[in-house]
Amino acid sequence: MRTDRYSRKRRQKFQKRAVRSGVLFLCTFILPIFVLLLAAKLAGPMDIRAPRPATLYDKTNKPIGKLQDERREWVSIEQIAPYAKQATLAIEDRRFFYHDGFDLRRIAKAAITDLRHLSKEQGASTITMQYAKNLFLSNDKTWIRKASEVFYTMRLEMNASKKEILEGYLNTIYYGHGAYGIEAAAKTYFNKKAEQLTLAESSLLAGIPNGPSLFSPFADYDQAKGRQRVVLNTMVDNGYITKKQAEIAYRMPLHLADHQKKKKRTAPYFQDAVKKVLTRQLHFSESDLAAGGLKVYTTLDPKAQAAAEYRVRQTIPERSKLQTALIAVDPATGGVRAMVGGRDYDRSPYNRAVSAKRAPGSAFKPFLYYAALRNGFTPATRLKSRPTAFTFDDGRSTYTPNNFGGYYADGPITMAQALALSDNIFAVKTHLSIGMGELIEAAKKAGITSPLVEIPSLALGSKPVSALEMAEGYATLANKGARIQPAFVTKVTDGNGRVLYEWKPKKKQVLNQQAAFVLSQMMTGIFDKRLNGYTKVTGSTVAGRLTHTIAAKTGSTSTDSWMAGFTPEMVGAVWVGYDRGETISTYPEAGYAKTIWAGFMESALAGTPRNSFKPPKGVVKVRVDPKTGLLADGQCPGRPTYFVKGTEPTAYCSGNTKHPDSEKKKGPEKRRWFDRLFHWWH
Repeated sequence: MRTDRYSRKRRQKFQKRAVRSGVLFLCTFILPIFVLLLAAKLAGPMDIRAPRPATLYDKTNKPIGKLQDERREWVSIEQIAPYAKQATLAIEDRRFFYHDGFDLRRIAKAAITDLRHLSKEQGASTITMQYAKNLFLSNDKTWIRKASEVFYTMRLEMNASKKEILEGYLNTIYYGHGAYGIEAAAKTYFNKKAEQLTLAESSLLAGIPNGPSLFSPFADYDQAKGRQRVVLNTMVDNGYITKKQAEIAYRMPLHLADHQKKKKRTAPYFQDAVKKVLTRQLHFSESDLAAGGLKVYTTLDPKAQAAAEYRVRQTIPERSKLQTALIAVDPATGGVRAMVGGRDYDRSPYNRAVSAKRAPGSAFKPFLYYAALRNGFTPATRLKSRPTAFTFDDGRSTYTPNNFGGYYADGPITMAQALALSDNIFAVKTHLSIGMGELIEAAKKAGITSPLVEIPSLALGSKPVSALEMAEGYATLANKGARIQPAFVTKVTDGNGRVLYEWKPKKKQVLNQQAAFVLSQMMTGIFDKRLNGYTKVTGSTVAGRLTHTIAAKTGSTSTDSWMAGFTPEMVGAVWVGYDRGETISTYPEAGYAKTIWAGFMESALAGTPRNSFKPPKGVVKVRVDPKTGLLADGQCPGRPTYFVKGTEPTAYCSGNTKHPDSEKKKGPEKRRWFDRLFHWWH
C-alpha cells in the first residue's frame, strides 16, 4: 500500500512538473511566437514605397536629373531577366517558394554545421529575411534587432506575395561599387538594363552580394569567375539550366563596363542647392524626395548654365588649382538661372557659390556709394586721391589704405571716376565722412546677410560674403532698390499632378529708386575710357567684348578675384581664388574672373536689348566733364551722367576747374556738414 501511495504521489508530482514545464515552454516560446504572428497580421501590409525619386526640371520643363543616389533605381519584376531571378534564387534561397519566410530545414542544417566547426560557417537567412533587413534594420548584432528581423519577416510573408518580396529583394540588395539593386548593378558592371542580362552576366551578378568586396569582377576577376561557377552549378542542381548551358555561360567572354567613367550630371551644384531648399525651406522629407514621385520645377536656364560651364572650362587652365564660383540671377523674379560651385563636381562637390565666403574687395563699393548718394554725395562730388593715413575710433587707431599699384591722382577726382578707377582713398574718405554704419545699413538692406563691422577697411570689402549674397545685393540695385530673394524652385507637384508648392515672387522696396538707378549708371563707367585718369578704368580689359550696357564692379584682394554686374534682365557674380586662400600671384590669374564674367554675360544676354536701363521719375541726365564734375560745353569733353533731380551741377566748366559748389550762393542754409568736410579735405 505504501508503495502504491508513493508511486501515485510520484506520478502526480511528475504530472505537475510536466504541466508546469509545458506552461513554461508555452509562455517562453509558443506564446511569443503567437503574439508576433498576431501582431504581424494586425499590423497589415507595410508601407513599402518603391523608390520614385523626385525629378527635377529646368525652366523649359525639360528634366535635368533626379534627387537620388545615381546607383539606385527600382524596376518591376517583369523588367528583370529570367536568368537573373533564377540565379539569385538558386544561390540565395532555393526553397524560397516553399517556406513562410523561415527555412527550418536550412536553419537546422546551418546549426549542425556551425556546431561541428564550433564557429559560424553557414548562414540561414532567407530572401525574405534579407529583404526585411535591407528595408528596416541596421547591422547591429543585438537581440532586439534579431527580434525585429523576425517580426518584419513575418509581416512581409503575411501581407505580400512571393513575387513582391522577390522584386523588393532584387531592388535593394547591394552589389558593390555603390550599386543597390539589380538595375544599378546591370548598368554598373555591364552598362545595360536588368532585362537585358544574359545567363553569363546574371550568374556573375548573383554571386556578388555574398561578398561584394571579394566577388566583384572589378576587384578580383578570378574570384568573381570562381563564384560564378558556384552559381551556375547551383542552377544546374535546381533544374534551371543544363550542364551544357552552364559550361557555355562560364566560358562566354564578359564585356565589363568602364566603372571609372561616370555620367556627368546636369548642373550638379544647382541640383544640390535645390535639394537643400526642398528639405530646409520647403520642409519636404528625405523620404518624400526619394520615393514620393515628386516633380520639382526649377529656375535653371539650360542655355545660361551651359554658357557658365563653358566659360569656366575655357578660361582656367586644366592643371591649375584655382577654383571658381558663378551664380546668375534674374533680378525681376529672383530666379537662379545658372550656378557653378566649382570646377569639377566629381572631385569636389563643395558649393563655393553658396557655402564659401570670401572678401569681395572693391566689388563691395557699390553699396558704399549708394549710401553716399543718400548722404549728400553726387556722381560729381570731388575728393582728393593721394596717400592718406586715416584716424578713427576717437583718434586711437589709424588706417592707411593703398591704391592698386601705388597710383594716385594726387588731386581731386569725382565720385563717378573714383568708382570707375576703383580708388581706395576716395572710398575710405567717403566711408568715414558719412559714418561707417551707413554702409552696413545699405548692404544689409540690399541683401548682404554675413556679419559686417564698422571698420574703415569695410569700404574696401574686407569682410567675407558669399557669391549668392553678392548676386542678391546686385539684384536689388538692378531692380532700382527693390529686393527679391533668390529662388531655385518654382513649383512642386506629387505623382498625380497635385500642386504641393508654388513660387510667388515678392519684391520689397528697400532702397531709394532714384539713388539706386544713379548708382547703376555710375557702375557702367568701369567700361568707359572717357573716365580714364591716373590709371585705366577697371573694366577696360573686357570692355571690347561687351555689346550690352552693363553696370558692374571688379573686386580683388591678394587671395580673391571678383567680377559682378547686372542689367535689368540678368545679374552675374563670379569669384576666382584658391580654396585655402593662397595668393593669386600672376596677372593672368587675376584676370580670370573678368574673362569668365564677360563671356558669360554676353552669352546670357544674347537677344536682349543693348541697353534696357530705364530711368525712373526724379532723375535727370546731363553732360558732365568727367574731370571737373561741371556741366560740359563746347570747351570741355562731356559724358552723359545721371543725377537725382536737384543735385545735378549747375555751373559750366568752360575751362574753369572750380567746383560747382563755388558757383552756388553762400549762406548758412546752404553750407551743410559735408560741404565743410569737403572743404577741409580739399
